Amino acid sequence: MKKFFILLVLSILWQSEASAQKIGYTDMEFITSKMPEYLAAQTEMKKFSEKWAKEIQDKFGEIDRMQRAYMAEEILLTEELKRKRQSEIKEKELEAGEYNSKIFGMDGLMFQKKKELMKPVLEKVQRAVTKVCSQRRLDFMFDKSSDIGMLYTNPKHDYSDYVMEELGIDPKANKASGSEKPEQPVNVPANTSPKQKSTTSKLK
Repeated sequence: MKKFFILLVLSILWQSEASAQKIGYTDMEFITSKMPEYLAAQTEMKKFSEKWAKEIQDKFGEIDRMQRAYMAEEILLTEELKRKRQSEIKEKELEAGEYNSKIFGMDGLMFQKKKELMKPVLEKVQRAVTKVCSQRRLDFMFDKSSDIGMLYTNPKHDYSDYVMEELGIDPKANKASGSEKPEQPVNVPANTSPKQKSTTSKLK
């Protein structure tokens, strides 16, 4: 798949050069990191992530208490009571696992909330990109922070400043901090229980 994208980019570059079409690139990761709307959405997402993670941690904490209580009393329980307690614990584990998947699983509530919060930001950026491309008569603009990446980037084709100006962001004021790596979006992995450190580590 990656080879396909490289061939596609090469093909576009060759065709563009042949027909004198203009190509530009921009750094969306850097641009969005300077947008107040994006940072506000990130903060809101983190609040939801922490809230839901706490709820799941509480569920698994209850299961842990039930298991410890069962182990302490097991020798005193009849076979019927043992089966009943084991069934209750298993039911709680299943419930907690399903809730975890519902929140952080693929197309879960966290994914939906991220789409909802990011939609206005992405639409605003897209409008700015479209306007800049129209004003500068660009035929193609690539995002060098995307997975496809760039084979070669000539600074004279970097239109990030124009997009930032269109968004009302002063490019010169942000040049000093441009080398700092922007905060990454909250990304909570699917099917991860609070008993594993990976869930909470993603919320930092």
